[in-house]
Amino acid sequence: MKCLKRIGKHPSISLLNSCSGLREVKQIQAQLVVKGSLKHPHMQGQFVATIAINNPCNLNYATHVLHRYTNPPTLFTLNSMIRAFSKSPTPFKSLIFYSHILHSPNNLSPDNYTFTFLLRTCAQLHARLTGLSVHGAVIKHGFEHDPHVQTGLVFMYAELGCLSSCRGVFDGVSEPDLVSRTAMLHAYAKCGDVDFARKMFDEMPHRDHVAWNAMIAGYVQCGRSGDALDMFHLMQMEGVKLNEVSMVLVLSACAHLGALDHGRWVHAYVERYKVRMTVTLGTALIDMYAKCGNVDRAMEFFWGMKERNVYTWSCAIGGLAMNGLGEESVNLFYAMKQEEVEPNGVTFISVLKGCSVVGLVEEGQKHFDSMRSVYGIEPKPDHYGLMVDMYGRAGRLEEALDFINSMPMKPHVGAWSALLHACRMYKNKELGELALRKIVELEDKNDGAYVLLSNIYADYKNWERVSSLRQTMKAKGVKKLPGCSVIEIGGQVHEFIVGDKSHPRYGEIELKLQEISMCLGQAGYVANTNPVLFDIEEEEKEDTLSTHTEKVAIAFGLISLKGVPIRVVMNLRICWDCHNVAKMISKIFNREIIVRDRNRFHHFKKGDCSCKDYW
Repeated sequence: MKCLKRIGKHPSISLLNSCSGLREVKQIQAQLVVKGSLKHPHMQGQFVATIAINNPCNLNYATHVLHRYTNPPTLFTLNSMIRAFSKSPTPFKSLIFYSHILHSPNNLSPDNYTFTFLLRTCAQLHARLTGLSVHGAVIKHGFEHDPHVQTGLVFMYAELGCLSSCRGVFDGVSEPDLVSRTAMLHAYAKCGDVDFARKMFDEMPHRDHVAWNAMIAGYVQCGRSGDALDMFHLMQMEGVKLNEVSMVLVLSACAHLGALDHGRWVHAYVERYKVRMTVTLGTALIDMYAKCGNVDRAMEFFWGMKERNVYTWSCAIGGLAMNGLGEESVNLFYAMKQEEVEPNGVTFISVLKGCSVVGLVEEGQKHFDSMRSVYGIEPKPDHYGLMVDMYGRAGRLEEALDFINSMPMKPHVGAWSALLHACRMYKNKELGELALRKIVELEDKNDGAYVLLSNIYADYKNWERVSSLRQTMKAKGVKKLPGCSVIEIGGQVHEFIVGDKSHPRYGEIELKLQEISMCLGQAGYVANTNPVLFDIEEEEKEDTLSTHTEKVAIAFGLISLKGVPIRVVMNLRICWDCHNVAKMISKIFNREIIVRDRNRFHHFKKGDCSCKDYW
């Protein structure tokens, strides 16, 4: 190795920066030992600090080497270890090295760097009490006016959601720099006041990529993905260089909106400019493709990745499951275990979804049981909810109820909602009424639960109970969430909200809807008006159904897209009538339609749906 030959002549610690693997690190260490360089405490500290900071994978070895030296570690070395662990998957270990400083035999005292790194640790851990203790230590040691420490405090309180404390520290900064302003912007965005964050952003005299990323992240976190993409476009127009964080955030917004063209652009940017494909970025790309319904591309990219971690595998397994490919997701889970990648709680959510969508109840039960018995993972409410959904999908409603009653914690809304939905599918109004009562006890304004039970009554033509339920909703102030559907055309995201006819091409859309209605009628379609719960005439009910936002979005897709699948993302479950209509459109117009509703994907092709009419 060239680096080993060079070290004989120039035993410089900086050579470690060119070594990525632990094997090379050990070879360089051996050469340093032979040359006697590591006898000096300063060189020992430099060596440990460099291998710790250079590669997080070497942190455990850096700790091992540090403990083997007889000389007490320097403040620089311990600060480096705190810094390295603050950025690692195990940030709590930073606190161990802070304790070493406080109890060091050579009477070390923490400095401003110590606290800057420690505050980052507290932010990573979301440890409020520890953060307050560190803030107290900052004041005790006289660093409360240090600009780096102040910025660290602002950032920590932002991550903890303590907006008042964040503002208090920020107001005490005599000359806020770019970093502290960005941290404050992040605080407002993190705490949900994204509009004020935008005001701060617009008023900043200078903005770097960190500030742009904080603003995009704020929009993504509060569900305003369209604004996040608009921000991304502004970022490009101003010539701000994109980094990994920018691209992961934008991919998250694309995934939320189903904006496949935007996501493809980001992927092309990564390849064109040879951006380093980290596991995080690769996983974000898989998630984007899967949530945009392009599961083939997601899996093609997955198998092409050189490095995959448990989150990458879990994302791919979940992507297959959400697109209705349950058996494939279970098979991928087995492949993951063959690769000796140990699953975590997220993995089991993905594989249980896979079992649920294809009715593999016994298979799902086996994996659920293995969580605790094989991997020592305690199932969380989401895992229990998926098991209820699994039993319900298979029509085993009594077993689903028994499973709920056997849960070690109080059953949550997700479990009762899964049962209620199964009752809707199998028209069991008695169990449905029980599930609704339990949901209302937990969330008295859960609009989805009322609508599901109303649909059960409508299926039985029990209009009196439908009306009674609607009166109850009015009395309690429960309002049905307005429907909204999104479709991307030519890189532009179009949003359709129920009752809104402001789209510039709405006249064309109405003509297309009339054409669709005529074609459906000729094919023998009869509207299913049961889910329309208003006290209006049958003809008016049909008119109401015809303008559901998913139908409007599909009509716009038929007008605007040629030869490619029509992809629609909804904020609600697709209704029975729209589901039937989408199946018929896919056959009559010979178009593939992909709809992602609040629950799962529906791939409509040649008159069939991937969900097998259960959603």
